[in-house]
Amino acid sequence: MNLSIVIENDEDKRNIDELLEQINAKILFHPPKNSPYFEFKENKLRFFFDLENSQPLDIDFLKGSMGWRLKRTDHEKLLKKAVGKTDKPLTIFDGTAGFLSDTLILLALGHKVIACEQSKILFVLLKDAIRRAKDALPYLDNLKIYNDNSINLYKNLENIDLVFLDPMYPEPKKHVLRSGNMSSIRKILNIESIDDVEDNIFFEFKDFGYKKLILKRPIKAGLLDQNINYQVKGKSTRFDVYI
Repeated sequence: MNLSIVIENDEDKRNIDELLEQINAKILFHPPKNSPYFEFKENKLRFFFDLENSQPLDIDFLKGSMGWRLKRTDHEKLLKKAVGKTDKPLTIFDGTAGFLSDTLILLALGHKVIACEQSKILFVLLKDAIRRAKDALPYLDNLKIYNDNSINLYKNLENIDLVFLDPMYPEPKKHVLRSGNMSSIRKILNIESIDDVEDNIFFEFKDFGYKKLILKRPIKAGLLDQNINYQVKGKSTRFDVYI
């Protein structure tokens, strides 16, 4: 995969040295004509799927729906109930990092999270979002994020209290924002020639073992495994909990 990163000046290059270590990208001062590319502008990294797509993808933890959720973590009752009451912070493995939406809530609730994202493009966008938000969100210090295959990474970890999985699934059309995020992820996986394992990731973790696993599912989706311990249900989403 050959990607480019468009910058405005040499000062921008100095600002993205750490990001350049993550990807083998060519530095340009003008967008390429027929390929996806990154753009670093106004201290933010964006990803353009092509020149015709005027809406770039960027990740911002402090604005939009994510910023709103982080200001209202007391309202995240479903996720808190799924995790359960604990007398100390948990070490949680998020095997499907995506946009880190649920990981950020888990961090805000006081837990430590090791997150894994298989896409190099998403991983670099996340790293940039973390860089911009770390002063405002000090609990990001309790996050470790890796670009890897999640089950391979998990096999080499110890003392994981909880596995969290949110595999991609079809969303009702009315959920415009989430559908947009899922569409972007699928495009990125296609660009990187990554096969989405979808529900199969659950069975990979089930075969390897865990203390506790939370599987996020659409409310009307069937059970992936009948040996479930309990469920926490919302209006459109539920958490299937396996112990």
